[in-house]
Formats: sequence, structure tokens, C-alpha cells
Amino acid sequence: MSLRARILHYLDAEGYGGIALGLRSAFIACVLFAVASAAITTLPDPNPTLAHAARLIHFAAACLFTLEYAARIAVAPEHQGAATSARRARLEYVTSAIGFVDLFAAASYWLALADVVAPRIEAVIALAAVCKLVRYAPGLDIIVTVFRQEARPLASAVLALFVVLTIASGIMFLIEHDAQPTVFASIPHTLWWGMVTVASVGYGDMAPVTPLGKAFASIVMLFGLAMFAVPAGILASGFAGELRRRDFIVTWETVAQVPLFGELDASRIAAIARLLRPQIIPAHHVIVRRGEPADAMYFIMDGEVEIDLRPNPVRLAKGQHFGEIALLKKTNRTATVTTRTECRLLALEAHEFHRLMSQHPDLAASVARITEERLRELRNGSSVAADSRG
Repeated sequence: MSLRARILHYLDAEGYGGIALGLRSAFIACVLFAVASAAITTLPDPNPTLAHAARLIHFAAACLFTLEYAARIAVAPEHQGAATSARRARLEYVTSAIGFVDLFAAASYWLALADVVAPRIEAVIALAAVCKLVRYAPGLDIIVTVFRQEARPLASAVLALFVVLTIASGIMFLIEHDAQPTVFASIPHTLWWGMVTVASVGYGDMAPVTPLGKAFASIVMLFGLAMFAVPAGILASGFAGELRRRDFIVTWETVAQVPLFGELDASRIAAIARLLRPQIIPAHHVIVRRGEPADAMYFIMDGEVEIDLRPNPVRLAKGQHFGEIALLKKTNRTATVTTRTECRLLALEAHEFHRLMSQHPDLAASVARITEERLRELRNGSSVAADSRG
């Protein structure tokens, strides 16, 4: 790995443990502290000690963000790949949305130090650092993706809401203008009432007093609840679909990398991927225990496990699998399996395993062959251990 690739790897804090986890935690903490310190500077009469601490934190964060911004410009060609020139890759990063966020987060303190902007403007610019969390919290980028994918139905829902708001405001103006000429003075004035009513906020600064106005307002409130439920349903459906899509892609890629399924075509890999259930198991945790009924086999997506085979334990890592022997033989577990590190696993439950074997005889033959090889290795290992003891 080149130096530029190594720097990019650390900047993106890839991985699930060790240095990557520490860097990700440090970046997130720095962003949160920087945002908090910027907010503290806007207090009308802050505690002097607190204000001094906020300035120090903001200075430290600005230094870190400036170094990060410079480093990301330097390693941008590595991120874009060989197909893009170094100059173009750097330009694309600088002009991207996340590039502007990095720039604002780094520049806010230096702008205030140079007395270029007012303190309150500097504090608002510093708040842009919170957008950097998109890099380190995978769930946040889903929001952007869902809004982009559901842009057309959301636009239709907002347009319908605008139509209801406009018509309701016009009708209420006709009803209430004579009774309250200063409150419902015009349709633009009444649009404020329409907004707070459709949104079911109801500030009370504008309220109908005539019986007809109150009856119409009740109808508008009911329509408002229904209209706001439409974009909420669109977003909820979009979030669920995006999460399913991402989980399926990760599972598909993992299944495709398992040697056992390496020769299968895409459609059969997709069918298998739909049957698998992801699990995250902490380190030093027992997954299966010797003597228990066999309920699933497992594929290792990330991490390392240890199989307590006698006399010699066996360790398995990413891309390998375990638990199929007991399922094929329809016996209880023959060994205890414990995680050595935090592991991400894909579980194939027993009934799905047997159905899969019956539907794909060639796959069943491969599993049986691998199982026999493992059993042969175990028997040979036991014989060698017995000879050495003798």
C-alpha cells in the first residue's frame, strides 16, 4: 500500500477495531466538541473559564480540521482512482459538498482570528463541522440517498400540500375577513394561519371566531394530518428499502467471496443471500456449544473464531464457514466455537440449510465433500495425538 493510500485509509477510518475505531472515535469527538464550543461563544454572558475552554477547543479542532483538509486534497487522486487525473480529482473534492463542509470547518476559527467576519457569523460557519459526521456515521448518508431517490414523490406531496394550503388560506380569508379585518387582513396574511393549521402547530396568534370559520378550520386540520402523513410514509418506505438494498448488497458480496459458493452464478448467489441473517458477535463469546442441538451454520464476514477441537483447536477467519457438519449428520454440536475478535457472521438456519441442499444437489455434494475432508482431518489429528501420547 502506497503512502497516499495508507493516509486515505486512516482518514476514512476504515475497519471495525484497533486504530480505525480509535481514529473514528477521535474525529467524532472532535466534531462534537467543536460544535459545542462554537455554540458556547454565542452565550450572552458565558462563564469566563467556560469561554476560555471553548476557545482552546475551537483552536485545537481548527488545527486538526486544517491538517485533515490539506491531507484530503493531497490524497484525493487515490480516492478517485487511476481513471481521473490528480488535478481533476483534487478539484472535484474541493468543489464537492463534503469538500465545502471540510473547508468551512477548518476556516471558521481562522476567519474569526483575522477579524474577517462577525463572531456570530463565525459561530454559525463553525456549526458546519457537524456535517462531517456523515463520514463516520453510516446511517446519516442514508438520509441523503433516500431524499435523492424519493425526490419526485416528495415533490408531488409538497406540491399537493401547497395547493391545499393556498386554497384553505383563500377560503378562510373570505370567511373571517369581515369579522377580523386586522387579523385576516389579506390572503398573504392568512397564509401564515394556513401554514400553522395544516402543520397542526396552532400558535393561537390567528384563530377564527365565526362558527363557519371554526368548522372550516377543523376540516383543514384533519386534511393537514393526512397531507403530512404522505411524505412521512414515502420517507419511511424509502428508508426501509434502502436499508434492505444495502444489507442485500453486503450479503451478496460476502456470499460471492465464500469459496463454497465461488462457482455459482449470480442468480443462485442472490437466492442464497436472501436466506442469510447477519449477526454481530462480541469478542470471546460462545457462538455454539458442544452437545447443543444444531440450529444453523455460519459464514464469517469479518473477524476470527476458534473451534475447540480436541486435541488441537482450529481458527477460522473471513470467508470461511462452520457448523455444517452437525447439520449434515443431523447430530448435536461436536465442538464449541468461540469468537476471538468481534465477528460479523451470516447465519443459515437449519431448515433453510436443508431446503437449500435439496434444491441444489451440486452444492449439497460440495458441502458433503468439504465435510468429509474436515472429518478426515479431525480423525487424522486425533490419531497423531494418540500416537504422540503413546
